Amino acid sequence: MQADALSATFSALADPTRRAMLARLAEGEATVNELAEPFEMTLPAISKHLKVLEKAGLVSRGKHAQFRPCRLEAGPLKDIAGWVETYRRYWEASFDRLDNYLEEIQKEQPR
Repeated sequence: MQADALSATFSALADPTRRAMLARLAEGEATVNELAEPFEMTLPAISKHLKVLEKAGLVSRGKHAQFRPCRLEAGPLKDIAGWVETYRRYWEASFDRLDNYLEEIQKEQPR
């Protein structure tokens, strides 16, 4: 069981098949058969991947006549982006310190 939504999202994104499905859904809605086309796996296996994505809130299924198209739900990805943003500030500060250090070294070297 996942501890929180962020963990569920990262867990869902850990699999390359699910990431590929999300990339396809970023282009627009797709049926399960359309999502299954590029993969050499059974429809039940594709359905299991979709259930993981649904549970993480990354995919929803609509209902149009007999079709149930899947669509990307980007909210959890925005949550991940917010979480990563905290660390981006750390990386930028580290790079700024490295830049300053390299400038100091260059000033100290004789030409």
